[in-house]
This record gives sequence, C-alpha cells and structure tokens, in this order.
Amino acid sequence: MTRCSGLRPAGGLILGLVFALSRPVSTDERRPYGPALEGEEAERFLRTTAVVERQAIGKGVTRPERLTLSDGKRTVRGVWKTVDEHTPGMVRMENGGWEFDFRDSWKSEVAAYELDKLLGLGLVPPTIAREVEGRRGSLQLWVEGAMTEKSRRTRGLEPKGPGEIIRWTQQIHNTRLLHQLTYNTDFRNVENVLVDPSFRVYVVDSSRAFRIQQELLAPNDLKCFSRIVLQQLEELDQTRLEERLGPWLSAMQIEGLLQRRDKILEIVRRLLEEKGPGLILFGPSPTERVSPSTHLPNGRTWRFSGRDDRREWSRHLGSWAGRPPLP
Repeated sequence: MTRCSGLRPAGGLILGLVFALSRPVSTDERRPYGPALEGEEAERFLRTTAVVERQAIGKGVTRPERLTLSDGKRTVRGVWKTVDEHTPGMVRMENGGWEFDFRDSWKSEVAAYELDKLLGLGLVPPTIAREVEGRRGSLQLWVEGAMTEKSRRTRGLEPKGPGEIIRWTQQIHNTRLLHQLTYNTDFRNVENVLVDPSFRVYVVDSSRAFRIQQELLAPNDLKCFSRIVLQQLEELDQTRLEERLGPWLSAMQIEGLLQRRDKILEIVRRLLEEKGPGLILFGPSPTERVSPSTHLPNGRTWRFSGRDDRREWSRHLGSWAGRPPLP
C-alpha cells in the first residue's frame, strides 16, 4: 500500500468506535450524525429559516453562538459568528507571538466554504452569510454527533479496514492542502477539525484564514494530492475567485491565495519529478471523473490513463522539465 493510499494505524489493535455522542436535534432520522442537510438544500435552509433559539457555545475566542432553526417540519442547528477584526501591520497575539496583518472575520468562514466547493473537497460544512437581529455574520451548519480531532486522538480511536483507512488518509491530505492554500494560521489547532463516527472529516473555524501572505505556512505538510482536486486547483483564476470569493475577500487576499496556489503546484511538480505519480497522487484520474485532460500552469496538458500513470505523466514531464520521458 502506498503512502497516499492509506496509512496503517499505529499500535496494531484498532479500537472500536465508541463516540460519546450528543443527541442530534434534526428530526431527519436518515442519519444520526453529520450535517443534517447538504449542498444547496442546506444553504437555502440556513439562509431563509427562522431562528428559534440562540445560545452561547461557551468556547472559542470569537465568541460563537449556537443557533437553532426550524421551519415547523425540520429543526437543525448552526454556528453563528459575527467577529470581524483586521489589524494592519504587526500585532501581538494572545500566545505571546507576533502576526502580520492580523485578520479574524466571519467573512472567511463563507469564503472557505465557497473555495471548498470550487475544489470539490467536501470538508467545510455548508456556510452562508446572513443577518440575524440586525447583525451580519456567518451561519455554518452544525455537524451533529462529531468529536474534535483532539478528542479522537485522546481516545485512541482509529479507522478500521482498508477502505476506511484509505478514505481517512486522503481526507487528511486534503485538509492539509486547504489549510496551506488559505494560510489558516490556526491550522495546527486540532480542535478545528471534526470527525464523525464514519470517520468523515470536517474543517471548521476558518475565521483566521485567507491572509495576504504569499508564502506557505508549512509546505512540508504537503506530501500527497487528489488528482481531481489538483485539476480544480490549477483551473482557479482571478476572475473565478473574484466572482465566488470577492464578496468576502479583498483583492490582496485573493492575490495571496493565487500566489500560494502557484507554490503548491510547484511542490506537486517537484514531487512528481522526484517520486512519480504512484507515490504522491491518489483518487480517480481526471479522465475517469472530470475531463480528458488537466491543464498545467505552462499551458501543457497531462492525461491520466489509469493504466500506466507514471509513463503517461513522464511524457509531459520529460518535455516540460527538459529531460527524456520514461521508455
């Protein structure tokens, strides 16, 4: 099994999944955990349904609230944030360190969800902008029955079976990519990653993401990549980002995002040259799922046949990198 296909959990014996779950509020009994709704249905519900209860969550420096929404037939919960801070220049943080151009905004929560949709990651729960009692903020669908990644580690819970291990590992690699792409300064906080009983991963609390910095916070975290996500990542351009993220991000934030995207693609090219696709790419190829080709930053295309991935890539990498392809 390659590194990108999945990792064998340490310790040999895999513990059973014994989540201490809170009872979900949703009246939808199809699934007792995870978001009660998905996609456009979730967005419409969050945007239009009446808020019937507000309660302070009691943790988090942004002082989020838990809202309960109901249309009389369905009741769901969401996380409400109104924080919107921006301090240009250097600012001293609560941990004693310093940050440049500090930002902590509900707008980044909405931007993270929109970017997640553009890339097809499926990590960020549905999130919309809304006004509640005269105040604008972000409303994110509550992930029912989930625990934080910190709690999972503390309890020693691990995915079991090859399929579950592979899915888990690939989600973690996608999470790392999202954090580096968005320059989320909270990316080491394992309280901001949720896990449900099926080991589906959710990325929450992106209010401190989308800085103007153009470098990557931890480029060495990027080791494996989804073929499909790479295609979507490369296809991002300023026009598309301004259309989808422009209402929530400044021009400098979008420029920083594009510069970091380019640096991630440089890492991908270097790793492909050093190790080949088999050790760093995972998931269906673009020819199987999306389109017959994927565009590289230099205007060339690659095609993944699904049969001889390394040789197929090498034909493009060879001419691109100035060396002959594999025979």
